[in-house]
Amino acid sequence: MSAFDTIIPASAAGQQWNAQDYAIDAGFVPVLGGAISRLLDPRAGERILDLGCGDGVLSTELALSGARIHGVDASPELINAARARGVDAQVMDGHALTFNTEFDAVFSNAALHWMGTPDRVLEGVRRALRPGGRFVAEFGGHGNVATIISAVQAARVAHGHGASAFQWYFPTADAYADRLRQHGFQVQLIECTPRPTALPTGVAGWLRVFAAPLLDDLP
Repeated sequence: MSAFDTIIPASAAGQQWNAQDYAIDAGFVPVLGGAISRLLDPRAGERILDLGCGDGVLSTELALSGARIHGVDASPELINAARARGVDAQVMDGHALTFNTEFDAVFSNAALHWMGTPDRVLEGVRRALRPGGRFVAEFGGHGNVATIISAVQAARVAHGHGASAFQWYFPTADAYADRLRQHGFQVQLIECTPRPTALPTGVAGWLRVFAAPLLDDLP
C-alpha cells in the first residue's frame, strides 16, 4: 500500500535534515542498525513499518528478506532520499501515526529519541500492529551523548546565551519498559547497552547533523 495522506511533521522542533550531510556524517547509523535488524528477523510476506526510516538505507536491507517495508519519517528531505532508493515511504510524524492493524511488525532504529512525547508514539505503534505483532526498536538511552550535552551547555553559558533544553528523549530501560507495559505490550527483551561510536567526520560533523539548532547563536 503506497497511497497515504501526508501529515505535517511536528517532531524535533527546529531540527532540519540534509540528506547529503546525513549520508556523510551519520552513515554509521544504519551500519550499527544491523543487530536490531537481526533481532527483528523480518520474514517474506510480512508487512513491516519502519518508523523514522530516515534515508531508507535500512529499509532497503530489510526488504531483502521478502518483507514489504513501508517507511515513515518526519523529514520530507529524508523521505525523498528513501523514495529515491525505491522505498515505499511517506512523510509522517511519529506522534501522529494513522495506521490501524496493518503491520506484522513495527521497526525503529535510532529514531525514537527524537520523539519527545513517547506515549503518543506508543499509542500509534500499538494501533498499527496486527494481533500478535512485534515492536523492535533501538534508540538512545539514559546517559547517551552526556559529554557532548555538557560541553554544548557550557559553551552556551560561556557566550551568555544560557543553557538550552535538549530535544532528545533518553529514558532508562526500566522506565521505558514500564511505559511499554502501560500501553499493552509484553516486554520480552529490553536493555541499555554502551556503544562507543567512531564518528566519520568527528564531533563537528555530528553536531552539524544532529544538534545544529543549539549552535546557531554561538560564534
